[in-house]
Amino acid sequence: MAIVAAITGASSGIGRATALRLARDGASVAICARRTDRLERVADEIRQAGGRPLAIAADVTRPADMQAFVDATLREFGRLDVMMCNAGYGLYGEIDGITSDQMHAVMDVNYFGTYHAARAALPVFRTQARGHIIIVSSIVGQRGVPFMGPYAATKFAQVGLAECLRAEVQGSGLHVSVVYPISTETDFFNVMVRNSGFATRAHGPRQSPERVADAIAQAIRRPVPEIYPHRLSKGLAVLNAIAPGFCDRLTKRWGREPIRAEEP
Repeated sequence: MAIVAAITGASSGIGRATALRLARDGASVAICARRTDRLERVADEIRQAGGRPLAIAADVTRPADMQAFVDATLREFGRLDVMMCNAGYGLYGEIDGITSDQMHAVMDVNYFGTYHAARAALPVFRTQARGHIIIVSSIVGQRGVPFMGPYAATKFAQVGLAECLRAEVQGSGLHVSVVYPISTETDFFNVMVRNSGFATRAHGPRQSPERVADAIAQAIRRPVPEIYPHRLSKGLAVLNAIAPGFCDRLTKRWGREPIRAEEP
């Protein structure tokens, strides 16, 4: 039986790639985002890929929007199997260079957006006695790197929420997975420049959103607590647990550095 998945932040990047990946398996996919024009284009792509789309304009920072998103999915498809909490954006800068308003805004989307979406889906999953919450974090949710403190804080918060929830539902038919992508080839960079006022250059490896989507699709078939689309990146989390001081030096050398926004 094809699954029913709901994906926040699905108008581009990892959200869009996952929606299309699931559609190729015949899934019904409810997608939400604030950019309705892009959302409708993704809905058309889902249909062309063989899936059934439902596009809902919604803001993850509004609990009522997330409840309406879940309710609309149930009305359209009759059930919900997967809630993928994906909406988020990047904010870079030194800790004392980020304003309080900027920090609250990125936390509101990245962390509270995850919380609102998961909270709306959980009663459905509990009633069904099955369901899967997938939280798209980042490798910086395992180990912070220079100039990413504000963003990393939101990703660590997501991980804490997921780990607690996973323990709470352990042994039931509910699953919780956290995705830890490395730098991914999306419009994340351009959004970061717009919100931060400057750019950063990453020295490490990169991956495509399709690679992340494939890893997520595999985890939906066989649920796991953690998903590392770039498998070697798990080594950073292990190394940080063993030798955090060494990791400080390593990430300072190989992590992100600020560049002028006009540089490639």
